[in-house]
Amino acid sequence: MRPLMLAFILCSAAGSAALAADLPPAPPPPPPRAPAAYVPAPPSLYNWTGFYLGGNLGYGFGNGPGLSDTAGSVFTSTTSQSFLGGGQVGFNWQWSGLVLGAEADFEWLPNTKNTLKATNAGSVATATINDRWLTLADARLGYAWDRLLVFAKGGGAFAGVSNSSGAINGTPTTFGISGPSTNSGWNVGFGAEWAFWGTWSVKAEYDFVRFNNATFTAAAAAPAPFAGDKINTNNREISLVLVGLNYKFGPW
Repeated sequence: MRPLMLAFILCSAAGSAALAADLPPAPPPPPPRAPAAYVPAPPSLYNWTGFYLGGNLGYGFGNGPGLSDTAGSVFTSTTSQSFLGGGQVGFNWQWSGLVLGAEADFEWLPNTKNTLKATNAGSVATATINDRWLTLADARLGYAWDRLLVFAKGGGAFAGVSNSSGAINGTPTTFGISGPSTNSGWNVGFGAEWAFWGTWSVKAEYDFVRFNNATFTAAAAAPAPFAGDKINTNNREISLVLVGLNYKFGPW
């Protein structure tokens, strides 16, 4: 019995060896995978959200106001042109490309004189009403393409008036003119702003300002027929062309 089992084992081993010899060789291992190529992240868009503070320079010019008085005079008027300078502070909030904001501007007007000439009974009275400063308080609405923002604005306007005086027939003798120290109104404007480096941006804009009617009174000591004369102004306008520089406190 044992010789038979031994013979069976030997035959099985020989057959397995012959079958293994006929099998194809095992395939080689796959080559190591190359590292994935680096794809840089797309650049982030500029974010206009945040508070900002800046300064500006510009030029102001305007049309003379409509005029009338209690003495029934005939009026002509001129409004001088002036360089101006000041600053602005505001806040922007950006949602997608839409930018909403609020801004306050203060402009110093070094020499903006509104000259009024009233002719009555052969006498010519020249009155000068001086604007010294201008403040705008506006809402802004704009759209941003990355670092470029275009906007429109509108709101209230306030001007400071001082050193008003008058003269008769060009004589050196002057008389006082009293009236409101501030004149309020409204304004609209538009412009563009470009964030050129970090949180710094430059802007250019145009603003149109119209003031409410105001009344100025000549002193009782003024020569007739202008003594105590009440001069009414209406539709007084100023146009501003400004360039400015802003620094934004916020994400970018």
